[in-house]
Amino acid sequence: MYAVVLDDAELNNLLMTEAIRGIAGCMPQAFTRPADALAFVEANTGAIGVGITDYDMPGINGVEFIRAARQVPGFAHVPIVMVTSNDQRSVRRDALEAGATDFLAKPFDAIEVRARIANLLALNEARRAEADRAAWLSREVAAAVSTIEAREREIVTLLMKTAEHRDTDTGDHVARVAAYVSLVAEGLGLAPERCRLLSLASTMHDVGKIGVPDAILLKPGRLTPEERAVMEEHAERGYRILESSTSELVQLAAEIAWTHHEKWHGTGYPRRLKAEAIPLSGRIVAVADVFDALVSHRPYKKPWSPEEAREHLVESAGSHFDPACIEAFLSRWDAALGIVGGHRLAA
Repeated sequence: MYAVVLDDAELNNLLMTEAIRGIAGCMPQAFTRPADALAFVEANTGAIGVGITDYDMPGINGVEFIRAARQVPGFAHVPIVMVTSNDQRSVRRDALEAGATDFLAKPFDAIEVRARIANLLALNEARRAEADRAAWLSREVAAAVSTIEAREREIVTLLMKTAEHRDTDTGDHVARVAAYVSLVAEGLGLAPERCRLLSLASTMHDVGKIGVPDAILLKPGRLTPEERAVMEEHAERGYRILESSTSELVQLAAEIAWTHHEKWHGTGYPRRLKAEAIPLSGRIVAVADVFDALVSHRPYKKPWSPEEAREHLVESAGSHFDPACIEAFLSRWDAALGIVGGHRLAA
């Protein structure tokens, strides 16, 4: 590792360099101009083990050099020793505040210098090793999390393929709902990772329809009240299918399955939750799910135009839907139109 030595006096640099040259792995680099030393620091930050600077120098003094060096990215924790004959407490305090690690008095003793610098180099090497270990652990954790997320996505895919065998429109519908969910979540200002998680979890919102009889699920017309009651059981069933998982994603999907048919004014199902008693995830998916249903073809209805669907959302804000979710969705209206347009082109 390099030891940067800075003193405007050539003789002092020579004495300091000789004092530390015998330290194993230490390569002294001496400078008489602070600007040159600082340029070397900027170009070789990762290879510098210690800095040694005089206090009294023309141009900038040792305190100012330390302060400038500490601004170099990656140099905040490299030990810096100030060498000075000035015993004023204020100078030492200023040096410490600027980032000095230790002090050496002039005239310095070569044996003391060698011992102190060797100790600082060893401490810095230990710090670097710990930082490398922390970075390795971070990479390992990230890899493990990525593996878990990949498995969760696989579970989601398998569940959705199962649902698609029951209803040929399910796959396309859940993909569009997931896209609309992202828009609403983004419009609400949620963190990108939360938006991603909500979008993925929303794809399981209707997984409970696996248990709905084909005669009801695929009926090409409006359902009778009795059939409607059976259909509505899918919300509770979906929750029961997913609730036992310890996965954050699947737990969120269970919450969505259970609550995306609740209504803001309390007349939804299955629990007649009202307003903010409905989890935000359910409120978001309710907007996305209904909007897609309105603009899509169904056996019992023709697709609405996006403008008609928008008008319905606006009119239902505060009754069916959370007004904040409607506002968030409409703030991403152009993107929503793009999703509708892509769906209709594909159809």
